[in-house]
Amino acid sequence: MKLNTFCLLSLGAFTITTALGQPAETILNHGKIISANDKESIYQSMAIREGKIIALGSLTELKVWQGPNTQVIDLKGKTVIPGLIDSHIHAIRAALSYSTEVHWFGLQTIEAALNRLKQAASSAKPGEWLVVAGGWTEEQFKEGRRPTQEELIQAAPNNPVYVQWMYDWAMLTPAAYKTLNIQSEADLPGGGKFELDKAGKPTGAIVGGIVPLFDKLPKPTFEDKVAGTQKFFKELNRVGVTGVIDPGGFNMTPAEYAPLFNVWRNNNLSVRVRYSYFAQKPNKEFEEFKELTQLLPMNFGDEMLKFNGIGERVTFSMYNNDKASPADQEKFYQVARWAAQNGYTLTQHWQENASASSLLEVFEKVNQEFPIAKLRWSIAHLNNGTEATFKRMKALGVGWAMQDAMYLDGDKALHRHGEKNLERMPPINTALKLGITIGAGTDAHRVADYNPFIALRWMLDGKSASGRKLRGNDEIPTRMQALKMYTSGSAWLAHDENKRGTLEVGKYADLAVLSEDYLQVPLERMAQIHSMLTMVGGKIVHIEIAN
Repeated sequence: MKLNTFCLLSLGAFTITTALGQPAETILNHGKIISANDKESIYQSMAIREGKIIALGSLTELKVWQGPNTQVIDLKGKTVIPGLIDSHIHAIRAALSYSTEVHWFGLQTIEAALNRLKQAASSAKPGEWLVVAGGWTEEQFKEGRRPTQEELIQAAPNNPVYVQWMYDWAMLTPAAYKTLNIQSEADLPGGGKFELDKAGKPTGAIVGGIVPLFDKLPKPTFEDKVAGTQKFFKELNRVGVTGVIDPGGFNMTPAEYAPLFNVWRNNNLSVRVRYSYFAQKPNKEFEEFKELTQLLPMNFGDEMLKFNGIGERVTFSMYNNDKASPADQEKFYQVARWAAQNGYTLTQHWQENASASSLLEVFEKVNQEFPIAKLRWSIAHLNNGTEATFKRMKALGVGWAMQDAMYLDGDKALHRHGEKNLERMPPINTALKLGITIGAGTDAHRVADYNPFIALRWMLDGKSASGRKLRGNDEIPTRMQALKMYTSGSAWLAHDENKRGTLEVGKYADLAVLSEDYLQVPLERMAQIHSMLTMVGGKIVHIEIAN
């Protein structure tokens, strides 16, 4: 009697056939598999074994890899892309409070945002904090404004509420002020001020001093932080992200990495994490780096979690993007020289091209003694970079971590920079033509949404959240170029371009099966794309279950 050697498991839009043998552990069939390699090859099928791609080709070509134990996933024509890698996202910090915050990501009206707050209040205990920590802007709301204090009170009358907009503004309810014992501006940390309306009366909002203000809020428990880490990374998997490069951030002391390490030790990481350390101690940055890295060499860790050097704040005095004094440059040089001498990657936050020479002069001085090209140093942000600046970066082998800052902040930037300047912000094609390696990302979640398909749409249409087109067509890349920035470009910044970032034989099977065809979907629908099945190292970390 012959046993039935195949079983069928229906999960969401896929039919998974499991056989009882080898040689490939998994085969993906009937798909549009975008390799994003140099030839921009597209395949029907992929075979995976031991976490890596062992074959790509047509259905017929890959039949040879199917054995009695092979799991066969019928993609039913769905598009597959390399797993997306966010080149600059504060994912570790975002994850710490993800399970305890209220999220307004992608909501289109204030009504929807307030309803989200009401829902959270209905399940919260009286007196429990409700915190919206960022990732939204009034530009995304059809009303074109921020919520009022009265609206927040009505949505959550029994809870202190804190709503933050980027690093510039926060609205608190009276219950929040009372709990924090803020009675006057003298009680505000970091030089914050009360926002006043046209009549000179306080609106309930605070402007300035937002980082120390946020630090006064109650902290999640360690258990909450662990749960938040797993939950946020699973959410990243849902939108096709399989890797992040994390630059640290404000308030990210060494202790704040413990929840991440807990998840990693328990083999529960579903995203490959490459993290830098961000200086926390003013005027003691060099000592801080030297002390912390004595037992933390570059690339320490494994394929899921690795130390990726220092930044994005290397020294406090070279973080404000004004033209640095010789004394500031010398202080930065001492740390940068030490980093190069010891083989550390360095990433540096820099906003304004007008002062970028202050930074590049230090890089060039270090490079004369210790060549930095192999270290994958990078500059983050630099939305108004020029051809001259990019040429200097190219000569040094310095990459660019570029994000969609103009999406949530576009209309504000329009008033600051003017329409003509915004037509080339950021100058993506200018940098590509000069051979700069660009890693795309979001800078989420305080100042941006983590959704990569919002960032990809913005790269391709140049429109802000309000729908206004800001960037000119001369700086709009092709769809494939944008995808490569989010895959192989970011992989380069992580020293991983030979392991991931494209779907090629020998590389990790890090991939996302998309709800729509990235190469064909109308741009107005691109932000709604999500992953129906995400793999990291051939392991399914997300699958959409049909109702």
